[in-house]
Parts: sequence; C-alpha cells; structure tokens
Amino acid sequence: MTLPPLDIDGNGLRLEALVQVARQGRRVHLSPWARREMVRSRAWVDAAVRGELIDASGQPRVIYGVNTGYGSLSRVRIPQDRLNALSRNLLRSHAAGVGAPVAPDAARATVLLRANALSKGFSGCRPELVELLLALLNRGVVPVLPAQGSCGSSGDLAPLSHLGLLIGHAPDDPDHETGEAWVGGQRMCGRAAMAAVGLQPLVLGPKEGLAINNGAQLTTAITALTAHDAAQLTLVAEIAAAMSIEALHGVTRAFHPLVHAMRPYGGAIACAANLLSLLHGSTLVDSVPGKVQDAYSLRCTPQVLGAVRDAVGFVVRQVSVELNAVTDNPLILPDAPGDDKAFSAGMFHGEPVGMAADFLKIATAELASLSERRLYRLLTGALSDRLPPSLDDGPGIGLLALQTTAAALVSENKALSWPASVDSIPTCEDQEDHVAMSTTAARRAADVLENTRYVVGIELLCATRALAWRQADDPGLTLGRGTGAAFHLLDEALRALPHEATPAEQLAAIEPLVQGPALASAVRAVCPRLREVSL
Repeated sequence: MTLPPLDIDGNGLRLEALVQVARQGRRVHLSPWARREMVRSRAWVDAAVRGELIDASGQPRVIYGVNTGYGSLSRVRIPQDRLNALSRNLLRSHAAGVGAPVAPDAARATVLLRANALSKGFSGCRPELVELLLALLNRGVVPVLPAQGSCGSSGDLAPLSHLGLLIGHAPDDPDHETGEAWVGGQRMCGRAAMAAVGLQPLVLGPKEGLAINNGAQLTTAITALTAHDAAQLTLVAEIAAAMSIEALHGVTRAFHPLVHAMRPYGGAIACAANLLSLLHGSTLVDSVPGKVQDAYSLRCTPQVLGAVRDAVGFVVRQVSVELNAVTDNPLILPDAPGDDKAFSAGMFHGEPVGMAADFLKIATAELASLSERRLYRLLTGALSDRLPPSLDDGPGIGLLALQTTAAALVSENKALSWPASVDSIPTCEDQEDHVAMSTTAARRAADVLENTRYVVGIELLCATRALAWRQADDPGLTLGRGTGAAFHLLDEALRALPHEATPAEQLAAIEPLVQGPALASAVRAVCPRLREVSL
C-alpha cells in the first residue's frame, strides 16, 4: 500500500512516520502553513542584513551568525558584502567528519529531521532550503554523512556541514565541487548526484549555513531508529523467553497478575501478561511435580524485560519531543516583544537525546545478557532438565559454539554501554566548554542493538531446537498458543536447511524472522492481546 505524502510543518512528525520516510521512501512536502511561518522569520533576517534594524546606540543591530563570526569569533563583525559567503565558509570549515558514512536510513532520517526543524519557522532561512532538502528525499538522493567527528553539542556540526555542502554553494564559486551522495545505489560527487535527479544547489544566504548545521539531527536520527527497532526487538525477546521457559519446564506462577500488582511497574506487568498469553495451553510448563520456582534468568524475566520496556518507552518519549524541536542558534522569534527577535541559546545541545541513547544502550545490553543466560541453560545438560547437552543431534554436532558467540557479543555490549554522555572535552577555544558526546552515544546504541539482535536470534534458534527435541520425545505434548506459532515458523525455516548446515548458517536462516515483522505477526494472530512497546 502506497502511503500518502507526509506534510512537514515542524509540529506533527511522529516516530513511525520518520521510519516510513527513512526506510520505505514515503514522500514528503512542505505544508503551506510552514512556508508562511518561514517567510515571516526570514523577512526579519533580511531586514537585518539590509541594515534596517537599529539598536539602542543607533547602530545596525548585531545578530550572531547573521552578521558576526561563529563560536569564539562571535565578536567579529562581518562586512555586508561578505554575508552570503559566510554561510558557505561555515560549512566548508566544519565539514571535518571522518570514518565510514552513516547507514542510508539514518542519513535520510537526518535530512528529514533537519527539514522539519527548519520548517517550524524559527530559524530565519528561506522555504526554498527546506524544499530542497525534501526534494533529496523524494528523488532518492542519500547524502554521504561521515559517522564520526561530532561531539553533539553545537549540533552535529560536522555531518550536517557535509549535508550543507551537498545542497549549497557560494555566489562567487558556483562550480566548486563538494559533498557526496548516493543515487540509485551509486556513490558520486554532489553536483553529479543533484544533476542526476534534476536538482541544483542553492546559493546560501545569511544565516542559512548556520541553519543547516546547528542541530542534533544525526544524533536524533540514529537514536530514533534504534529506539523503534528496540521496541520491536523487546517483543521478539519476550517470545524467545517464553519458548525457553517452555523448553525448560518453567513455572508460570511467577508471572501471575496478582504477583505483579504488588510491584506495579508498567513494563513488568505487560511482560508477565505477554508470557502468560504466549504460554497459554502449554503442557510443558508447570509439569514437574514439586518444582516451585526457576532460576532468575527465567523467573525474573518480567522484572528485567519489563525494565527494558520502561526504558525504551522513556527513550521514545524523549525522541518524540526532539522530532519536532527547534535546535539551531540563534532562534528568530517573530512574535517576541520588542525589536530584537534573535535569541541566542543552547537548544542545539545534544544532552537530552544523548542521555536517552545511553539509557537505551544499557537496556538493550541487559536484554541480551538475560537472553544469553537462558540459552546457556538450554545448552547445558546439567541445567536443562534432561535436554541433550549442547542440543546435540549427532556425534559432536551441537550448538554449544553459539553460546560462545553470544557470550562474546554480551561482553562487547558491556564495553559499548559505558555512558558517553558523562564525558566532555571542551572545543572551539573553550566557547563550547561542555559537550554532550551524544552522537557517540547514539552510534553505540545502534551497535549494541545489532549485537543484541544476534543474541536473541541465538536464543530463538536454541529454543526451537529444544522444543523440537521435546516433541520428538513426547509427540503428545501441546505447545503454548503463542510459542507454538513461533516454533512452527522458526522450525520450518530450519527444516529447509541441509543437515550439514553450520550453526552460523542456521542462525542466518532465521535472521529475517528476528529482524522483520513475520514472527511477531504470526504470534499476534493467535495472541491478539499481546502488549506492544508504545511508539
């Protein structure tokens, strides 16, 4: 189904729509209301450039970033005939990013977020600038944005400057070749990329260079996409947990709603309810006489995954604020009292998103840690209630090495989860004397999530093999309503493999089910009351 075009106005962008634009190519356009608001703030900037705004001393008003230098050079007044070149020079001087480019979906999300922030009408730039950013999205131009080089405080200056060089040129150097982009999967220089889809860069005017690069949009793009994926992975992790609990003859009384009403965390209540729904009808759980409780990795699943749910929900709420925030400097507020409409502040500082990204890292790292402990029990004969050691289905052909892989990933997550936002190194001649390191936090959150996907996939693989063994041992058993649906889908994917398939090949066979919607959709079909992590 083709999605309708998305109106961009700086106020109504939601996380799901961001994902649709970034990954599904949903078209976007500037709303007429936003265009009018942008014209209002731009008119005030133009009046300042013409020298029509006079301060109390009778001199033309000094406005940071419009007729002054930047950062520690904010006291340097720029002659009027150099104001247009100032924007381009800002982008040239700050295009200092290094490392591999960010993923295409994160690059597209960055473009959308910058356009949305500017469309709110408080940045003093022309509507044509936003319309060009939106045209990049609609025509499939993906800017090459270096992933490293931003401290996330005066915005993501370096990567956004690379974006700015793609779409803007100086009036005295229209043929200067800078910026890169992908078009149709081919990486090319900026001017060729723009020409390939019938676009031309703009001559950037006063304030417009600063409007492009002064915001935490790359940080927000990566964090938003990672939070979206973490919400989906949390439900998949609960499915994996239920399958492991079932295969290990778990005890379900620990998930009873009366229990969780005594400590009413929303995430724990939702997780416990999901586990009971997934396991409903199983003859494997609660089947060992005299067994009253399980190890923590089973019994405490609602406490841990519930906390993950709550953490992801917090991050989504933080990101949802940032999606529609104005983050550049100065802000141009046409309705402010008095003649001075420019407000220099610190809206670009990445701390609100950076701290959330660090919290997201911790949450998803714990999700992986708990998953590894359950799969360890599945593979360990002394702990698995008589499952074959390493789930061996032939002489020396088991899955034990996958636990080693999971242990390596969990350990790597621990190192990546060190909070980047507690670090700060002064920059810009100490003008920027406290920085957020939010971009690093966001990138690491994405890395932790990717590692965690693999760990959950390994648990799903081991749980599927364990349940297959239980069925072979007792053909009359009944799997849970939700776990049974998941098992049949995963088992079908594994049965399609040759008997000689390596553990890595088996994991690759079910990877689309871990990352895509098919597994969760199959389970929802039989468990319609499963509780999602709200986006």
